[in-house]
Amino acid sequence: MNKEAKEGSFKPIIIVMVLSLVIAGFWDSAPFLKNVVHAILNPSAGALLNWNLTWGMMVLVFLISVLTTVVQKYATDQETLKELKKEQKILQEEMKKYKDHPEKLMELQKKQFEFIPKTMKLSMRAIMFTGIPFILFFRWFMDVFTVLGEPKFFGFLSWFWFYLIFVMIFSSILRKWLKVV
Repeated sequence: MNKEAKEGSFKPIIIVMVLSLVIAGFWDSAPFLKNVVHAILNPSAGALLNWNLTWGMMVLVFLISVLTTVVQKYATDQETLKELKKEQKILQEEMKKYKDHPEKLMELQKKQFEFIPKTMKLSMRAIMFTGIPFILFFRWFMDVFTVLGEPKFFGFLSWFWFYLIFVMIFSSILRKWLKVV
């Protein structure tokens, strides 16, 4: 395996992110795209929301969390990520030892900053597989909840905050259970 394949690259991630932004930008001006997404999601995800708004949304958020966690586990090099995290932890422990020595601390911080791009490249690989579907899902959510009159979950949460809070809860539980770095 060559070095670039092992470390990953930002190019595919940037391409998917740009494509996602283009899709999101053309959502209202490209009725074909919008109609296809609605034709797919209305009978499935829409049926859950029609059944019970809160529980249907909870099920959708859980399913999205499962999907992202599984993609994260199998689309990333978990072993390399574990090694990087272990090295970062060792560096943090060393930094605690040298907190009274600014020159040594700066040297250790510089080493720690070298891990950031490597870790990001590896952990963001899942975006290549989930970026565009999630943009389509979010645009669909925006359309559906606008038609429903911007309902409040639990009396005060918008759909976005409901999604964000519960996806963090479900994802953290699933990541621990599936041992995803």
